[in-house]
Amino acid sequence: MSKKTHEQQLAARKARRQAEREAERRRQRRNLGITVSAIAVVVAVLVGVFVVFGVGGDDEPAATPSVAPENKPASIPTAMAAAPKRETPLPAEVSCTYKKTGEAAAKKVDPPADGKTKASGTSKVSLNTSIGDLQLTLDSALAPCTVKNFLSLVGQKYFDNTKCHRLTVGEGLQVLQCGDPTGTGSGGPGYSFADEVYPTLKYGRGILAMANSGANTNGSQFFIVYGDASGLTPQYTAFGTIDEASLKLIDKVAQAGVIPQNGPQDGTPVTPVDIKSATTAA
Repeated sequence: MSKKTHEQQLAARKARRQAEREAERRRQRRNLGITVSAIAVVVAVLVGVFVVFGVGGDDEPAATPSVAPENKPASIPTAMAAAPKRETPLPAEVSCTYKKTGEAAAKKVDPPADGKTKASGTSKVSLNTSIGDLQLTLDSALAPCTVKNFLSLVGQKYFDNTKCHRLTVGEGLQVLQCGDPTGTGSGGPGYSFADEVYPTLKYGRGILAMANSGANTNGSQFFIVYGDASGLTPQYTAFGTIDEASLKLIDKVAQAGVIPQNGPQDGTPVTPVDIKSATTAA
């Protein structure tokens, strides 16, 4: 084999590997949205998968599953991202509307009242979980309607006794997703509200954002960026941050890996993250 032919083969293999990695990143980005309206057979399959792994109930797997290297993050960035900030501030007050979706709520809950909401100030929320307390800071200057909704759900104990059902550990998307009482990734509060995004929005370690199933479909599911999120475009409402001590707890969960469901780097966390209660600061 000539040197030139050998180099061409190496280049071709490298190009194939890059294409495969990019295809995996695109697939994970598509899956970041929650699936609210799935056809019955898909729901049945998903339910079957979650029953097998004990995500939807109180029973945990009898033994910790063996986790392959590809089911764990190759690395996790440790530098905190800058807190999001709008280039153009919102008005002092904005109008919020919460519309019923026609889908049954995963847990009975009332939507927040429609109307004007202040677009300033921060609120503290603590998630008491099976891995320790996660400390969130919600920023109404970023997403006032989202913060209003999140605080409403906390006040109604919507997040209590729920599981963070999804963990991604791949390059370009390292998030922990929570907020679905069904634990399947398809549950919501039975209503939705508009996105609060802006073109310069970027995601990184420590950012708190809403999951969605398309434009203006926010409900209750949210995700915490614990590492790399360079693969995300600004279509997920960022509404706050999580502190560094909390991120270190999530790092340990990520390092334990995933039970694959949507690919080798996307699935149920091997180390369960159960939200026992969510409370606001006094």
